[in-house]
Amino acid sequence: GLLEGDEFAHSLTPISTGTHKIFGTVGGVIMAFAAILAFVSTANAGILAASRFPMAMSRDQLLPEFFAEVNKRFNTPHFSIIFTGIFMIVVILFLNLENLVKVASTMKIILFIFVILACIIMRESRILNYKPTFISPLYPWLPIVGLIAYGFFLYSMGSVALLVTGGFILLSILWHKIYVGEKAMRKAALIHIVERVTAKEIAGDSLGAELREILEERDEIVEDRFDRLVKESEIIDIGKQITLIDFFKIVAKKIAEPLNIDARQLLDSFIAREEDSTTEIRPGLAIPHITIDGEHKFELVIARCEAGINFTQDLPPVYAAFILVGSRDERSFHLRALSAIAQITQDVDFDKNWLRAKNIEELRDIVLLAKRHRKSA
Repeated sequence: GLLEGDEFAHSLTPISTGTHKIFGTVGGVIMAFAAILAFVSTANAGILAASRFPMAMSRDQLLPEFFAEVNKRFNTPHFSIIFTGIFMIVVILFLNLENLVKVASTMKIILFIFVILACIIMRESRILNYKPTFISPLYPWLPIVGLIAYGFFLYSMGSVALLVTGGFILLSILWHKIYVGEKAMRKAALIHIVERVTAKEIAGDSLGAELREILEERDEIVEDRFDRLVKESEIIDIGKQITLIDFFKIVAKKIAEPLNIDARQLLDSFIAREEDSTTEIRPGLAIPHITIDGEHKFELVIARCEAGINFTQDLPPVYAAFILVGSRDERSFHLRALSAIAQITQDVDFDKNWLRAKNIEELRDIVLLAKRHRKSA
């Protein structure tokens, strides 16, 4: 009610004009100064946020390496910030205000559309390492409504904004063809959907590794000795049902050389330990563990057998096994490893994820990314 309709429609500073009518010239000046500060802080935040895109693209080998360099003093991607600032200045000089706003809005709308599509694809891919902290409610209807709404907004931006945005997209495709080529080969989440539908394995798991890095950073996972052991450990994925003796023979052969011990001696120790009392601690899970002579020796073997290994007649076959072998001086770490495995396997989704894992690296990630108490060492 402060301004007439015509005056409001033709004013580029309605808030400042309204303040001027209430508080006079002094109020208008104060509001104008506050608006300038707001624009400066918003522009600064925009440049800092936008500069992260070149930095992330550089780390993914989509842009030259210097964009990912971080200033040692200020801990900021200085080259990326400078480039982003120069790019914004050039765009402002060559586009009028209305077209600039429409082009920026069009790109934002396209970005939001891609984000929604990415969420749908990632969710349908059933990748084990995809563990969002927030899950969209009313799925898939809410994302679909969002796509329709953004499609309408995109259409309303007009031909000029769409043409300019299309030009940027074509330049991006051209850049990808010329510069990127085969530098950044990564497995898209869409491929995982194809795998799930067709049951065909496609080589490579770069997306899973990338998601693992994101989870480690997000959940502030600090690597401890057990994590390092898991990364170096042998993982066995057995596709058919085997006897307990045959299973222990496979394990003994795998770790005999690194432990510098005879495989037959290890096999006898495993059998003796199992005869003493079964190491199947619950249906489907066993943790065989023995001690050996020597010093500073410790090995871990992780095994999956979907068809099952019969450890005992009283319990169902085992499909997840963690085999620990260590010297007596490693008793403390032996206990810590047992504790870590117990925490990992207590997760309500452990059994389901263990049997769903498509390859050895996904099995390894289940162990590495599990929530447990970690002790740095």
